[in-house]
Amino acid sequence: MKIEEEIKQPKFKTPYQKAAINLIFTANWLQGRQQDFFKSYGITSSQFNILRILRGQHPNKISGTEIKSRMLDKNSDIPRLLERLIRKKLITKSQCQQDKRAADVVITDLGLQVLTEIDSKMDSMEREQIRLSKDDALMLSDLLDRCRG
Repeated sequence: MKIEEEIKQPKFKTPYQKAAINLIFTANWLQGRQQDFFKSYGITSSQFNILRILRGQHPNKISGTEIKSRMLDKNSDIPRLLERLIRKKLITKSQCQQDKRAADVVITDLGLQVLTEIDSKMDSMEREQIRLSKDDALMLSDLLDRCRG
């Protein structure tokens, strides 16, 4: 459905305004669908992002500060997200030996297991959501990179 129909706005000031509004609307739409997908695993998309970051570091530990720098949502409340993942036994946290003010975080075997389950369904979910050919998906990604300059 066209953005004009989605938000019931037939005209835009400029093509740039239309593109910006369409991008924001689509990002929110995609995020909502992903939240629904992750709900069945008992996690949020931000928690999933942290688990993916930790899996990429596994078996090494990483600090909360470094996790925050790699997050898709830079406004995430990392301490709160980490505590929730600890309660779910998906990660562990310990005091950093080099910097007593920092904490080392590592993914648990259960966390890796949850990611493996998600991976088995994630590819098809993303294809269903994006609904573009591989070439078009690459072109869209390149265009978005260009938007960020």
